[in-house]
Amino acid sequence: MMPAGRRERQSHSCHNCTDMSSAYILTLSCADRPGIVHAVSGFLLERGGNIEEAAQYNDHATGLFFMRVRFACGQLTQDDLRTQLRMFAEGFQMDWRLHASDQPMKTVIFVSKEGHCLNDLLFRWKSGLLPLDIRAIVSNHREFYQLAASYNVPFHHIPVTAATKAQAEARQYEVIESEGADLVVLARYMQVLSDDLCRKLAGRAINIHHSFLPSFKGAKPYYQAHDRGVKLIGATAHYVTADLDEGPIIEQDVARVDHSYTVENLTATGRDTESMVLARAVKWHSEHRVLLNGHKTVIFK
Repeated sequence: MMPAGRRERQSHSCHNCTDMSSAYILTLSCADRPGIVHAVSGFLLERGGNIEEAAQYNDHATGLFFMRVRFACGQLTQDDLRTQLRMFAEGFQMDWRLHASDQPMKTVIFVSKEGHCLNDLLFRWKSGLLPLDIRAIVSNHREFYQLAASYNVPFHHIPVTAATKAQAEARQYEVIESEGADLVVLARYMQVLSDDLCRKLAGRAINIHHSFLPSFKGAKPYYQAHDRGVKLIGATAHYVTADLDEGPIIEQDVARVDHSYTVENLTATGRDTESMVLARAVKWHSEHRVLLNGHKTVIFK
C-alpha cells in the first residue's frame, strides 16, 4: 500500500535556474568569528549560487553562530556541492546540513487513543500545507486504522506492555528505518520511549504535551486543571530526549480560559492548542528552520 499525497510540490522560481532539483537549504552552526556570512556568501557565489533567503543568529552567551540559507545552484550536482561544502566547512569547524528544498520529509507518526493531533497533521499534509511524506502510522491501539486507510497510509498496530516493551520498540524502529524516516512525530503517543530509542531518534523525534506538567500529572489532567480553576491552557512541542518531557523546546502556545469553562470545554481548547503547536513545530522542522543550541533551539521563521 502506497501512502497518499505523493505529488510534486511547487516552489518559488529562481534567477539562475529552472530545474527545481537545484534549490537547496543549507543550515550551519559553528564558533562565532568575523567574516562567516561573507565566506558563506562568497562560497555560493563562486559556484553560481543565488541566495533567495538567509537568516543568522549570534548567541553571545555561548559564542556560537547559526545560519540558514536557501539558495539555487544549477552548476553543480548535489554530491559535488556536498563535497565542496565539506572542505569549506572544515576551516570553520562547522556543523552543517544540506537539503534539497523541494524534497518532502519522510515521516512516521506515533499515536495512541487521542487522535486530534494525528487527524490535524494528516489533513494539513493532504492539503499541501506541510512538506511531509507520511510513510506510516504506528499505534499501540487499533482506534485509527480506518483514519489511516482513508489517507492511504500504512497502519502498524504494535501493542506495548511492560513485558514486551523492548520487542515492541525493536519493531517500531524497524518500521522507522524501513521507511527511511527523517522525522518521527509523537502525536499524543502515550508511551514513554526507552533511553535507547530516544538516543536513536535524537534530533528527529518531536513530542507534544499539555503545559500542565509537572503540576497535573497522570490521567485526566484537564479534570485536575478544572478542579484547580486554571486560567491558562497551553501546549509544548519539543524534541524527544531521555529526560521525560524536558527536551529542547520548539514551540509553545497558550489559550485563556475562565470559571465558566466545563471540563469538556477545557479539553477541547487544550486539544486545539496541542494540534496547532505540534503542526507549527513539525512545519518548521520539515522546512529545516530549527537548529539545536545545546538544550535550546534556534528557529529561523
